[in-house]
Amino acid sequence: MQIDKYKVDELNNVLIGKHQQQFNYVAADVQKLDDIMHKLAAFNIAIPSWALGTGGTRFGRFSGGGEPRSLEEKIEDVGVIHALNKSSNSISLHIPWDIPDNAQAIKALAAQNGLHFDAVNSNTFQDQKDQKHSYKFGSLHHVDKAVRKQAVDHNIEVIKYGIELNSKALSVWLADGSNFPGQLNFRNAFKNTLESLQEIYEALPDDWKVWVEYKPYEPNFYSTTIGDWGQSYLLASKLGDKAKTLVDLGHHLQGTNIEQIVSLLLMEGKLAGFHFNDSKYGDDDLTVGSINPYQLFLIFNELVEGMDARGMNHATDIGWMIDASHNLKDPIEDLLQSVQAIKIAYAQALLIDKASLSAAQKNNDVSLAQEILQTAYRTDVRPLVAEASLRNGGAIDPIKTYRSLKVRENLIKERGLKTVATGL
Repeated sequence: MQIDKYKVDELNNVLIGKHQQQFNYVAADVQKLDDIMHKLAAFNIAIPSWALGTGGTRFGRFSGGGEPRSLEEKIEDVGVIHALNKSSNSISLHIPWDIPDNAQAIKALAAQNGLHFDAVNSNTFQDQKDQKHSYKFGSLHHVDKAVRKQAVDHNIEVIKYGIELNSKALSVWLADGSNFPGQLNFRNAFKNTLESLQEIYEALPDDWKVWVEYKPYEPNFYSTTIGDWGQSYLLASKLGDKAKTLVDLGHHLQGTNIEQIVSLLLMEGKLAGFHFNDSKYGDDDLTVGSINPYQLFLIFNELVEGMDARGMNHATDIGWMIDASHNLKDPIEDLLQSVQAIKIAYAQALLIDKASLSAAQKNNDVSLAQEILQTAYRTDVRPLVAEASLRNGGAIDPIKTYRSLKVRENLIKERGLKTVATGL
């Protein structure tokens, strides 16, 4: 289904009075308001195709009604999200879950919904139907050259699909690792992974990037072959300028200073982008900002400072994407909430008095530095985010509009109550 703009406008008209009061109140104290509003309006976060259905755990999956049954319906769902928030203008596909049978028709449908295609993602962490070799003991790091070749060929196939869709990046995440000491020769596993990635790298078009993701544990719990940002950075550095490190917020041990990692990767020109989510214990894949919004703000502080230092375009020079699993929530509502949380953290970071913070740091004025950061963090920037959406033709309150329009109820009528989307 598609959202009629006039319906969004009608609901905005009900909220516009209160919104304008709130916006004017916050805006009165914002320096360089026009610049901040321009950046907020331009900032978009890609939606992953696999997150449009209800997720699950190894214990079970409780599918919701009206889930998208095809790639076409997933594109339509992202179109709904973008129509409401005007901040989700791209979709990221996971192959082979979402193979486009007719690339031209798929691109046309995406364009009809105001979308384009973000990074394409390969899958060597599962065995697929009729697959010749198993990935039980790894893929790109496997001791058997034939298994590695199969995994390399799959990634090259994903690149070909991406070319057809005008994507510009391949995202690689490996489940490769070991569960027991002695199971794996670490050096050989790393060398095999590098050799495999070099073959994939050579298949990249000149204007493409490969994003190398890392994770400290799961599904392997003794070691993972790309276990942290240093190992990903080492691989990306050895591969070349088209390779960069992809940061998933859930792919860190508890207490990891992700904002420091981000700062250093940006400094080295090796930050590919983000998979946004939140976590309490590990790779929980929870709604962005639902557990630790202050950390998200601190990450964006480093992002804004680091990107400005390099003269980068905030909206387009690195990749922004959500990676989450919605075991209990309506997936569209969850994704709307996540995008709002990301834009709130970004807006707060834009409010930081950079000159005063820099002076406090140079003077070792720890208390003042904290006050400067927390003044920005404690500012209610939701009216700024809502105004950016409104100016772009979106909803002042995307969640309220989604519910008022009874989108999920209409999707259930259209698709049925027992549909199950592809993906995790």
